[in-house]
This record gives sequence, structure tokens and C-alpha cells, in this order.
Amino acid sequence: MNEVVISANNLTKKFGNFTAVDSISFEVGKGEIFGFLGANGAGKTTAMRMLCGLSHPTSGDGQVAGFDINKQQEKIKESIGYMSQKFSLYEDLKVWENIRLFGGIYGMKEKDIKTKTDTILNHLGFSAEKDTLVRELPLGWKQKLAFSVSIFHSPKIVFLDEPTGGVDPITRRQFWEMIYEAVNDGITVFVTTHYMDEAEYCNRVSIMVDGRIEALDSPKKLKEETNSQTMDEVFQKFARKATRGDS
Repeated sequence: MNEVVISANNLTKKFGNFTAVDSISFEVGKGEIFGFLGANGAGKTTAMRMLCGLSHPTSGDGQVAGFDINKQQEKIKESIGYMSQKFSLYEDLKVWENIRLFGGIYGMKEKDIKTKTDTILNHLGFSAEKDTLVRELPLGWKQKLAFSVSIFHSPKIVFLDEPTGGVDPITRRQFWEMIYEAVNDGITVFVTTHYMDEAEYCNRVSIMVDGRIEALDSPKKLKEETNSQTMDEVFQKFARKATRGDS
């Protein structure tokens, strides 16, 4: 494995008597596309929030981008990008205003923000839409813009929480082309998805069931080990072990 940029060691999160994440351990290497899979209620979003410095673990430890998830949450937030499954830009601002706003939030210099804003608009083919309010954009365009904003400050790692939910297959494929571009630029991608065809695009995937990691390997090896033709078959075989519902 390349240099480790994400590590979790017996990471646990409890809410009262309920254990949402149950002592999970894994590592992610630099430049890897790591798929974090699990049915609703499996605990994957809770685990991601701990890794992003948004939630304190009940026990266990880990590091993200060289920083301790228990003690250096603010440093982690400065070093990562994050895109929520719920659209995360400001709908009442124009396209260019959103980009400039987040550039400022990330602490970038004004000159760099202006230059990079123009670069992103050209790359996305959004130059003619730069004065359009974000709420007027099609969903797929919004998602592409949100991803571009999440890596605007060239973070070491970007966390994507079901980034392609609700968009059509062609747009999903275009979105993944953007992910590959980010990886080529040296960004590590940690992604959750409900689309098992997208799991095929990952270098490795983990599958969470009832708060635990039940499987972790490359899609090819997981299919071989479970005698499956697709990642959807692999996922179904593990997900059937779940005993708890949505949470």
C-alpha cells in the first residue's frame, strides 16, 4: 500500500445503548479510491463523520491526513474536502459566488481564488452559467459543481457521501470521470454509494453490516471469494446478515 492517509483502529461510536459503529479497523492509501459500502443503518455515515472531525468517537482512535481524529479535528477539516449526499452549496447564490465563497472559507488567497474560479468554470463548461443562481441548475450540474468546490483548495483527501444520488447514469459516469481526474492530481477519494456498479470503479471496498466491517478487498477479489458475478451480488450476500433496521 502507498503512504497511509486514513487509518481507523477499533473505532467505535455509541448513542446510549446503541452501538452505531462497532470497533472497525482499516487503512486507506494515498491516491486510492476507497468505497465504503453498507445498507441504510449499517453505520457508514456515522463512521465518515468521525473521520471528518465532525463527531467524537466513543472509543478507538485513528488518523486522517496525519492528524489525530480524537484531538485534531480542526486540522482534519482544513486538510480534507467533503461533499454531502444532501446538496451542500448555497442555492440563492450565483455559480461564481459559491465558488468564491468556499475558496474564502478554505482560506485561499483572493488572487488564487479568482484564477482558479475561471479555470473551474471553463473545465466544467459552466462559463456561460457563471451568473446563474445555483437553484436554477439541473441536479447533475449541481453535483458536478459541488464536487469541484469540495476539491477547490486541493485537499489531500475528499470524502463523498453518496454523491451521485438521484442523477441519471450518464451524469454518474461523467461524475466518476471527475473523480479519476482528482486521483490523478494526487487526491485520495473516500466514497459511499448505494450504486453497486460504482463500487466496481473503486480500488478497494469495505462492506459494513450492523456497525462492523464484514468484508474489505478489491472488487475483483471479493467477487472471486464469494463466487459472484457482480458487486451487487457480493453486497447482497453480506447485507443479508444484517439484523438491525435503518438508524
